[in-house]
Amino acid sequence: MEFGVPREIRVLEKRVGLTPAGVAALAAAGHTVYIEHNAGAGAGFRDDHYEAVGGKIVYTAAEAFGRADVVVKVARPTQQEHRLFKEGQTILSFFHLTVASPDLHQALAEHHITAIAYELMQDQDGMLPILAPMSEVAGHLAPIYAGQLLTSPQGGRGILLGGLPGVARSIVLILGAGTLGRSAARAFVGIGAQVLVLDSDVRKLRVVDEMFDGRVTTLIASQYNIQRMTPFADVLVGAVLKPGQRAPILISRAMVQKMRAGSLIMDFSIDLGGCVETSRPTTLSDPTFVAEGVTHFCVPNLPAAVARTSSHALNNALQSYLLHLADCGLECALRDVPALRSGVKLYQGKIASLRLATALGREIEIDLAAAIDQDR
Repeated sequence: MEFGVPREIRVLEKRVGLTPAGVAALAAAGHTVYIEHNAGAGAGFRDDHYEAVGGKIVYTAAEAFGRADVVVKVARPTQQEHRLFKEGQTILSFFHLTVASPDLHQALAEHHITAIAYELMQDQDGMLPILAPMSEVAGHLAPIYAGQLLTSPQGGRGILLGGLPGVARSIVLILGAGTLGRSAARAFVGIGAQVLVLDSDVRKLRVVDEMFDGRVTTLIASQYNIQRMTPFADVLVGAVLKPGQRAPILISRAMVQKMRAGSLIMDFSIDLGGCVETSRPTTLSDPTFVAEGVTHFCVPNLPAAVARTSSHALNNALQSYLLHLADCGLECALRDVPALRSGVKLYQGKIASLRLATALGREIEIDLAAAIDQDR
């Protein structure tokens, strides 16, 4: 099978679809991987690193797309890339199709693309194996950025996250006790902040309580509790995830207005529309804005800030799935591997996901199980 790894072209997106280690594994199994020139440069991987393990360097994105049966990306394809799609190919990426522009849906349909969304690949035990490491990275980065944005020169409250003897610690309110929420809690606790985690699932809260031996306060994410706690938060972290759906708005503009001037909202649900009414997407080059006197940090691709670590983590999670896909073929892999099958949003250009169809106000267009069984 032939794989293509184009260079990511979104602003400051330095991650790469495959590291040299990922290419080595595919090449050793007899498959061909075409890597666009300098695709890995932003993460510290030179072209010769790829060539040394059997990768083939191509010099345009058109070649990386055009030679590939399977395209391995990180970020959702841009409008510039839509015209490069090859008829009937498979593309793996963080698609977030429920909030994507209509032109992407049209391009995927017109080129009969099978779109596999990393963020929706789900194991039989309910885990999200590809999204999880990116969520962990974002959680670890949260206090690094928060600590800077709370300083006086940045327009913050002029406070230290961990406080000092005789000076109160900062209060961090985390909405969501999934992978990102737990990772952020660990990082904020490590820096000495006072952390509260809210979730609607008491089982997840029990996991948090056991992880931190009671050092983190847990509360059910009822509207009453959210409204009661929000005004006290120095940092509010939105880590809400409903796979395949738009994130629910849990923090209204009125609630933001009750927060203290210079406090910080970090809406990590922004790639699914955001869980705060006042949020809007920002970038790593211009990561914040102020609304209602509160700093908002809403970078959808924060793991790109540590492109090398994130690329390694992504490849570690993805490699076994790519090898199965390469060795077995698309339909066989979709039959054999539930996580790959659950990530399919469009199959040969047709909507194969009920959640996506519902979010777009359309009908499901193909029965995926029947389609892949028919190709047996």
